Amino acid sequence: MNNRQLFLSNLAQTTDFPLLIEIDRAEGIWLYGQEGEKYIDLISGIGVSNVGHRHPKVLEAIHRQLDKYLHLMVYGEYIQAPQTLLAQALCQTLPSRLDNVYLVNSGSEAVEGALKLAKRYTNRREIVSCINAYHGSSHGALSVGGNEQFKRAYRPLLPGISNIVYGSMNQLETINSETAAVIIETVQGEAGIRVASTEYFKALRKRCDEVGSLLIVDEIQAGFGRTGKFWAFEHYHFIPDIVVCAKGMGGGMPIGAFIAPQRIMSALKNNPLLGHITTFGGHPVSAAASLATLQILQCENLIAQVEEKANLFRQLLVHPKIKGIRNKGLMMAVEFESFDVLKPIIDRAIALGVITDWFLFCDDAMRIAPPLIISHEEIRISCQIILKAIEGD
Repeated sequence: MNNRQLFLSNLAQTTDFPLLIEIDRAEGIWLYGQEGEKYIDLISGIGVSNVGHRHPKVLEAIHRQLDKYLHLMVYGEYIQAPQTLLAQALCQTLPSRLDNVYLVNSGSEAVEGALKLAKRYTNRREIVSCINAYHGSSHGALSVGGNEQFKRAYRPLLPGISNIVYGSMNQLETINSETAAVIIETVQGEAGIRVASTEYFKALRKRCDEVGSLLIVDEIQAGFGRTGKFWAFEHYHFIPDIVVCAKGMGGGMPIGAFIAPQRIMSALKNNPLLGHITTFGGHPVSAAASLATLQILQCENLIAQVEEKANLFRQLLVHPKIKGIRNKGLMMAVEFESFDVLKPIIDRAIALGVITDWFLFCDDAMRIAPPLIISHEEIRISCQIILKAIEGD
């Protein structure tokens, strides 16, 4: 059996229509097929490869750690340099009060840990999240997701979840003295790149302070430079209580984190002891790759280039079938009339060598979230191919 047959026979499927692109290797913004096919990855493996595929400095950090040790012990018992150095570097990117990092394996796990922490610290049980939010697919993360179609088949989920409209001042009164936390994407991703105002986030912060609720910001897609700031909440001039991150954090390796003030994080140490546990969280190889990724973003001037590159996409992607473009930096949604119009365009673009996608809760918009290393020339090539795909055969 060939790899395609093995994939379909033995690997669990998530849809009846997987892309079935077989990749032999990847480098930079490029994916290469078995027969020499070349694809520009305009979605970064869904927001993961912010510094590109197989960045040399990430590979160097991985190889260096491989020569020392792999897994040693469950999280939080041994002093491991990759974990401690990464935690220090993460804290240095954040406001001083956010000084304690809990490393996990993924964004969903980071959300799970943040929800537990909020409940334990506040001794409350209710959570507020947003309509059309996406925070992950495990039970707790799915519970605070905001799309009933994705949740219905898995109920009962966590009780005590209320949904508000993202960006709506009118619904902030839903947050009350029974609310343990509000969890919110700084930029809504799967809703199709929805951006709220600075005034909204300041009002949200104020309301949480008034009622003693914690404010959790989900930076899983928006963090690590994607929006033109290291953290997207920097655009809005407020400080959250807990930050969750993953995806672009690992340079292609699996890792996530939830980050909070030490006084809040300490709630997980007692009553019960070991209030949150992970075996592989902060795996030393992933932590080494993450630290290298963070340093690349800081040293190679990639974040400062985001807005200019986003503007170039906006300038070049002009066509009667494009109804509009929403973006925060290189987190972009190119809007079309409908999914029926968009899907053939995505398929033709892939056939022509550019990989794009749509959004879980917004299927009439094309996702564009390239590696931040993409050059101006590569943006021009990508846009020419997308426009050709729009024109059709």
